[in-house]
Amino acid sequence: MKEQKLLKFLKRIEPDKQKHPFWHTVYDGMFTFFYTPNAVTPMQGVQIRDRIDLKRTMIFVVLALQLAYLLGTYNIGQQHFQALGQYTGLWEGWHLKLAYGLIKLVPLFVVSYAVGLGIEFFTASRKGHPIAEGYLVTGALIPLIMPPDLPLWILALSIVFAVWIGKEAFGGTGMNVFNIALLARAFVFFAYPQTISGDEVWISGIEKVGMAYQGMDYGWIHGVFDSLFRSLGWAEFGQGGAPVADAFTGATPLALAAKGGWEAVTSVPQYSLSNMWWGFIPGSIGETSKPLILAGALFLLITGIANWRIMVSMFLGAAFMGFVFNLWGATPFMEVPWQYQFFMGGFFFAMAFMATDPVTAAGTNTGKWVYGFMIGVLGMFIRVVNVAYPEGWMLAILFMNAAAPLIDHLVKRSNINWRKQ
Repeated sequence: MKEQKLLKFLKRIEPDKQKHPFWHTVYDGMFTFFYTPNAVTPMQGVQIRDRIDLKRTMIFVVLALQLAYLLGTYNIGQQHFQALGQYTGLWEGWHLKLAYGLIKLVPLFVVSYAVGLGIEFFTASRKGHPIAEGYLVTGALIPLIMPPDLPLWILALSIVFAVWIGKEAFGGTGMNVFNIALLARAFVFFAYPQTISGDEVWISGIEKVGMAYQGMDYGWIHGVFDSLFRSLGWAEFGQGGAPVADAFTGATPLALAAKGGWEAVTSVPQYSLSNMWWGFIPGSIGETSKPLILAGALFLLITGIANWRIMVSMFLGAAFMGFVFNLWGATPFMEVPWQYQFFMGGFFFAMAFMATDPVTAAGTNTGKWVYGFMIGVLGMFIRVVNVAYPEGWMLAILFMNAAAPLIDHLVKRSNINWRKQ
């Protein structure tokens, strides 16, 4: 009964679509977020469409990302304090690490949704159609594939480029050729490479002064949080500005492997197999923890949101190319055992949440095998051969996004010719 009253109230305050198109667009987006359409397919009988609508589909992907968000937030603080030689134990100073991670991640999250949804709302109101749901996932993905200290204005520019040029120019949600989140990352990489590559960007709150590194002053963080932590008897942030530890290295495992092979990686104590597997290493915010990413991937497979063929074939393609490089052995990076390639970088995140995008991936079942396998091959090739950019999944997926329609066309032509024979 109360639900019916709420529904009537929401219907009563609905803005007029002709007089106030923008506010009607905003209202419609929020209303359909909380309420499913009242016209759905029946539970029984012949089905052409699923009973679930697009918003609920997108929410499943956002839910699958939450574990990566949780550990990514904590790891921002973990890497920061570890670089300073403070609270080096995994759970030492946990409240400081979590607070610091939230301070860095929340602004990225807010800007991602504010800018992206603002463009979606504006475009929908101008075109007179409902707000599309695609940005629900894109907005959650973008912060996870960025460095924690990325300037917010650069993030905003990348989102404007990706959403307006990469999606709205092609007709909106479902019409884009390229993965929007990866377009945002590609914009940052090519327009502002110093903010997303190198040894300084992956650990937050560290700056280079002369030839040495030191921590940055905490500023308002110190003033706001220390009084709270002091009242609880917990450790405080302090003023900040401490020098980094003697053993500090901002280089990621991939950067070390590109220069000195697997031996260079294992020479750094913090880059144990365990830390690399669980994700307590520098890197993009959400791409480091392999088990939690795989848990999200399993959730997507169980719910039928992602396609297993792309995941399996991408893994096989990367393993195949890694094995070929082991046989070749022309550089130290090529000699890294192929199975250890999966401990470094963002392969699993790219496999679970980027390559499986149903809009930009191949649509036929055979095409999905080819599409995923080629991403694995190309991504590993770019990672190992291109020493200036020791990670290849972004470029490989964007390249195969462009090739996906051709793959599907060739598969369909092959099927037609087979049936003719």
